[in-house]
Amino acid sequence: MNIVYVHGLDSDANSMKGLLLAEYCEKHYPSITVHRPDLNQAPEQVFSYLTSLVTKLSQEAKTVLIGSSLGGYFSTLVSNHTGCSALLLNPSTQPHLTLQRFSDEESLDDTATDDELAKQQVLYTTTGGWAITIADLRWFAKHQLSSITYPNKLAALIKEGDELLDASLSAQFYSEQGARVILQKEGDHRFSDFAEHLPRVMELVQQLAS
Repeated sequence: MNIVYVHGLDSDANSMKGLLLAEYCEKHYPSITVHRPDLNQAPEQVFSYLTSLVTKLSQEAKTVLIGSSLGGYFSTLVSNHTGCSALLLNPSTQPHLTLQRFSDEESLDDTATDDELAKQQVLYTTTGGWAITIADLRWFAKHQLSSITYPNKLAALIKEGDELLDASLSAQFYSEQGARVILQKEGDHRFSDFAEHLPRVMELVQQLAS
């Protein structure tokens, strides 16, 4: 089996959850290969890369995505497109709105009709080096999550104490679409107790892959 860990914003291939997952699988599930790509690129590049990777890996063995935060958004898109299974951790469902915290209404209005300027105007640069532009926000707006194509292949693990994203909004969206939602009391956006939940995470991964 393959697992592709899809990190979130301000993270990279060496994210703590990705490393913990890889170490856990190496010790307890040596037959599972964990892929941890660096996805600090424009959203269209991320989507294209993940779609191609999942398509290739799925030809060799069962493949499951584990997506955290913005990675949960991308994992949902890729699942809709390829039919692969995905486990989502505090998934972002409206990045076109939540990422606007790095901009202001004036900057968005100034580039309303200038696509080239929108690609050049950087709103924020992540720790991994992705320079988020207004063009990226427009891409997210054009690729909003409105439905789930394969709800039986998705599960969302959501912390009610998420301080960054609206946990109830994410839970409502995936529940209404028929995906499995597991709410955990308290906690935080980064899933600081992720190591403690790895047995449960792998149980869910195997269920999704079956």
